[in-house]
Amino acid sequence: MSIDNWLARPDAHRLTPADAAYPALLREIPDPPPELFVRGSLDALSLPQLAIVGSRHATPGGTETAHQFAAHLAARGFCITSGLAEGIDAAAHRGALAVPGRTIAVCGTGPDIVYPRHHEALADEIVAQGGAIVSEFAPGTRVFRGNFPRRNRVISGLAVGTLVVEASVQSGALITARHAMEQGREVFAIPGSIHNPVARGCHRLIRNGAKLVETAADIVDELGGLLATLRTDDAPARGATAGPDAGSGEVETDADYARLLACLAWDPVDVDTLVTRSGLTIGEVSSMLLLLEMQGSVRALSGGRYQQAGKKRSVDT
Repeated sequence: MSIDNWLARPDAHRLTPADAAYPALLREIPDPPPELFVRGSLDALSLPQLAIVGSRHATPGGTETAHQFAAHLAARGFCITSGLAEGIDAAAHRGALAVPGRTIAVCGTGPDIVYPRHHEALADEIVAQGGAIVSEFAPGTRVFRGNFPRRNRVISGLAVGTLVVEASVQSGALITARHAMEQGREVFAIPGSIHNPVARGCHRLIRNGAKLVETAADIVDELGGLLATLRTDDAPARGATAGPDAGSGEVETDADYARLLACLAWDPVDVDTLVTRSGLTIGEVSSMLLLLEMQGSVRALSGGRYQQAGKKRSVDT
């Protein structure tokens, strides 16, 4: 597709660093793209962005973690930026959309070509929900391996910080993290098992100065002041919550979260007991516990048990 034909679309835009809508943080990096092709909302580009990246070959646990972190952080007002790839990237986009929040996908192809192809529906949902598809490559640019490492500097350049969820030592996510460090942006990494090959890249980042992250609250504490720049009508939560209300400093819960928290008494409790006490499904309880743990309201103990973070500590914490 020619540039002129693509620009004829109502949601298509071409920006240069001289344009007011060109992202201010991206303009500050050493080599900002001379052109940005944007499909979707230009307003999304001005929101405080948090990049979430990681392995294309993520574990089920890593995928769920990326989804939950993205949902929590999007509900707090961050626009989640990633690369539309398999694994962690896709989970991050979907987590932000689930709140519902806003998310930006930075492509290594032209803005009219989605890669991988089966993410076309995901790309459409990103745009429909007020996010954007962004590329420095002109419409019609097809898949070329060398473009993907180059686009990683744009992912980190758009964001105030980059969170790496899972990454091998050869992962492209480490390229994004290196760009973030060189650009003077915050880098966060989630540790994992020493036996997990896609955790080793995160461990290397932590050894090299990245901030170790255990809960989404760790990131909010570090970067949350930036949310003061948001206008109230831009708040991504738009009346929905991801468990605890992420729009305030106090923990507020809907009926199901309140019921689950009430089932967490002084003594550690396993998931099966919580299912019996609460009447919720095991899937609901597991998902809610993960989000409450990331928010800091619940503490995970050994043996698959949980207790409220404010309750008396067990000896095995």
